[in-house]
This record gives sequence, C-alpha cells and structure tokens, in this order.
Amino acid sequence: MEKHKDPLHGITLQKIVEQLVDYYGFDTLAEFVNIKCFKDNPSVKSSLTFLRKTDWARKKVEELYIRTLPKLKTL
Repeated sequence: MEKHKDPLHGITLQKIVEQLVDYYGFDTLAEFVNIKCFKDNPSVKSSLTFLRKTDWARKKVEELYIRTLPKLKTL
C-alpha cells in the first residue's frame, strides 16, 4: 500500500477544525490563527463556513494542523 506524502490527504476540513478545537480550544486557536470566526461566538459550523470561502485562512488552519499533527498522534 502506497503512503501519501501529503499529511492532509483524505482528511476533511471539518475533521481538521474539530481536532484543532479539541486540542487547543477556540481561545488558543484564535491566538494562532487570528480570524473572527475563532473569536466571536465560535463554533465548528461557523468556522467551516468561513474557511471554505476564505483560502488564506484555510491555508493557515491547515498549516497549523500539519504542525500540530505530531502532538495529536501522541494522544
């Protein structure tokens, strides 16, 4: 079986956001990625709506997820 080099392969944006929220919480997430949907009345649903429309923000969240992956795997 071939292993993909892309750590985001097969992972939905929803799963990324849910794992980051579970690990950091919205407060810390808002410090890492300074976007309103993580600060004002945050929810996974509102975050997904924003991130799906905003490429630069989604890229920042994906980059944070990739940096956080080693920590997530130890849980």
